[in-house]
Amino acid sequence: MNPVSDLSVLLRTLEPVLNSGVFVFASVKDGHAIDPAVIVASIREPEGLSVVVSETDAAISGLNALFKCAWITLTVNSALDAIGLTAAFASALGRAGISCNVVAGAYHDHIFVPLESAQAAMQVLHQLQTNGGAA
Repeated sequence: MNPVSDLSVLLRTLEPVLNSGVFVFASVKDGHAIDPAVIVASIREPEGLSVVVSETDAAISGLNALFKCAWITLTVNSALDAIGLTAAFASALGRAGISCNVVAGAYHDHIFVPLESAQAAMQVLHQLQTNGGAA
């Protein structure tokens, strides 16, 4: 399927999926080895390599968990140049009092929310999809 850039279509076809497991944000200091296969997401910052990994993999790698979270994938194939999708779901989650950290992949958007807010976040996202963005 081709990437979708039309915001109304994106919102109607979000199809959020809650991935199983507990995930954490952590920082890998230069010189500390971590198996690249366990990294869900990463970005290089001046302080080190910021990663999202499972809580188990963080413990195995000796990483300090900075934020424990649930991982939600929006399964719609969102175009990387689509306008408004992140703002729409972040605003909806914010109105519900749920913080979110977002990572855009080549095909999907991934949302990391506080672990205890996972089910509430899924409800908000389903409502956003049902209402086509009018949540």
